[in-house]
Amino acid sequence: MAEERSYKKWFVTFLIGLIVAVLLFTGFTVYQIKNVPPIPKEVKGATGTLYTYDDVVQGKAYFQKYVLMDQGSILGNGGYIGPDYTAMMLDKKIRHLEEIYSQKMLSKNFDSLNPAEKAYIDALVKKDMREVSVLKPDTTQITPEHEQAFLKAKQELVEFLTKGNPNYSLIGGIIKPEEAEKIAAFVDWSALVAASPRPGSNLTYTNNWPPEPRIGLTASFSSLAWSLVAVMAIWTLTIVVLWAFYDYFMKFNGEKPEPSLTITSLTPMQQKVLKFVPLVPLFFFLQVVMGGYLAHLYADPAHSWIIPQSLLPFNAARSFHLNLAVLWIAIGWLAGGLFIAPLVTKGKDFKFPIAVDILWIALVIVGLGGLAGLWLGALGKLPDNLWFWFGNEGREYIELGRLWDIGIVVGLVLWFAIVFFTIRKAEKITPPLQMIIWSSFAIAVLYLAGMAPLTKIMPNFTVDDYFRWWVVHLWVENTFELFAAGTMAFLTVALGLVSVRFATIMMFFEAFLIVATGTIGTGHHYFWMGENEMWIAWGGVLSSLEPLPLVILMVEAYKEYAHVSHKDFPFRMAFIWLAGSAFLNWLGAGFYGMIVNLPIVNYYEHGTYFGIAHGHVALLGAFGYVAIAFLYFIVRANALAKGLHWDEKLSNLAFGLTTAGIFLYAIPTMVIGTKQFQWAYEIGYWAARTREVLEGLGFWMWIRIVPDAMILIGSALILVDIVYKLYLSPKESVSYKTSP
Repeated sequence: MAEERSYKKWFVTFLIGLIVAVLLFTGFTVYQIKNVPPIPKEVKGATGTLYTYDDVVQGKAYFQKYVLMDQGSILGNGGYIGPDYTAMMLDKKIRHLEEIYSQKMLSKNFDSLNPAEKAYIDALVKKDMREVSVLKPDTTQITPEHEQAFLKAKQELVEFLTKGNPNYSLIGGIIKPEEAEKIAAFVDWSALVAASPRPGSNLTYTNNWPPEPRIGLTASFSSLAWSLVAVMAIWTLTIVVLWAFYDYFMKFNGEKPEPSLTITSLTPMQQKVLKFVPLVPLFFFLQVVMGGYLAHLYADPAHSWIIPQSLLPFNAARSFHLNLAVLWIAIGWLAGGLFIAPLVTKGKDFKFPIAVDILWIALVIVGLGGLAGLWLGALGKLPDNLWFWFGNEGREYIELGRLWDIGIVVGLVLWFAIVFFTIRKAEKITPPLQMIIWSSFAIAVLYLAGMAPLTKIMPNFTVDDYFRWWVVHLWVENTFELFAAGTMAFLTVALGLVSVRFATIMMFFEAFLIVATGTIGTGHHYFWMGENEMWIAWGGVLSSLEPLPLVILMVEAYKEYAHVSHKDFPFRMAFIWLAGSAFLNWLGAGFYGMIVNLPIVNYYEHGTYFGIAHGHVALLGAFGYVAIAFLYFIVRANALAKGLHWDEKLSNLAFGLTTAGIFLYAIPTMVIGTKQFQWAYEIGYWAARTREVLEGLGFWMWIRIVPDAMILIGSALILVDIVYKLYLSPKESVSYKTSP
């Protein structure tokens, strides 16, 4: 009874945290949608209407259709090889305004002015862009000088988009001039958003981002103040959490674990799950191959590496790289859930095992069809009435065409149904099993947030990106992490590592921290894309607290590893990947994440190589390594059930190469990002995104071959190792003994 009361207490704590976080986030969402930057009905100059609301929306559609968000970025979100189109338009208009006002007021070229004259012209340009030619909901009226500057910048942007630019791996001949003109309207709207003051505030709609000293766009005091609060909060609460961990949880950690899981046979459903396993390392290997291809283009964007860029342009390759990661990680987690479900029921399968076959077929169709659509979309080979449904939606990370999106949702719902109805057959639905069930439901449902509206694009980029991050952050970093908390609690108990009580309460503790910090902490993506200043406070502080569950996970992983490494442990390889997950999760999402998520740092590093280290290490640590751990758990269970030979030499080498590679990968990207950071601070964001900033960094651009090769070889070894263990291993002649 005391144990049940303890569970209820922690469940209530978790539930209260969840309710409060969801209510706050819902309230912020309602408030946010009412205060996003407007799209004016028309933008007018001295000669008449320059572009309209419909032009901006259609320009956004073409920006998505040609996947420019995977080549460059808009309002800081997107790819890194191309320009940030918002900053690019600001720079072009500023330069033209400087010349226009210089000729008009002083009859001189701007470059020939003395410092006092330049200061006079700078003041005129700043007043034009920050006070006069600013965004209005109905009609945005710009000055005659601003109109001239826009028309010149528009012509240059249209030429850039239609003819391409090898320095930015942008191939020409795909975007039509009339389409480029619409894109220019969308890009100029984003520049107006960045330069226009938010009503009732002295900050712009983007909280003064991007850094552009020429017109007074600099970091706000809020960015500095809340960064200080975030540092103090993470320091203080880390101490509190670790104190609670050692003072409370360690008191009952000495309780005797239950006997270790014994597997003597596989159920029919588990046997069907085996066909999912090879897909994961295959897609992982292909993703790494694409990553290596991208790295070469980053180093030499004008060169064609093995495959001509006309056939595989940068934006298509980056789409493959991102979406292959989503596919192999998702399949790994789905396979893990399907395989574990019969374990909790002691061999009772889902009533209709054929559903597993249907799910596998659906995933293959969606995966292959979606990848084909990504390529066709990036090359502009689909007409306007088809690209949205079958091609590339052009929204970073959730780029699959809408038809493939629907297929994913159907597959997730089917997966949830299989997991739910299987686990229901368990003799007792324990808290970890409840967590698995409801997080599975949330995984299936929350993906829908990225599909609004269902049949067309979202007109306003700020609203669109707001809900895109619901999938990229909330879907992944909340629902998947809750699923991980439930499955890991179950597995650590089933493998005889910890007691039921310890695992259950630790799970609730982690779940509470995940929902309490991760939900509103989503706001750390919202500082600079047209969202309200409140996200600097909420997102900046709470996102810095997200690593706290990861600290607990890492401490516990090391403790468990020390516990199991001196005795026979058949699931050692799965545990090694989980331990690696804990470390890389702390390093990538925790250490690197805390740095880049501080508002004052994020203001300058946003959209630079500095964030690449965080993204890659965190993705593999938080999710990729867990997916691989599921694979090794499944293939080891298969070997135990069928008496197959088991050897870990190749497994250990694959783990070592992959882990060392991703650890070393972060070093050159941080060095490159630091220089971009410096240029953004001293000169402005547009300068930080030019190829000139990379001059003198050739060594750091090319040295990435070493860690890239390590990861590539590691991923290939994982594929070979998994396939061999699953299909080619001979029968075991002696009992298995793990090395100490």
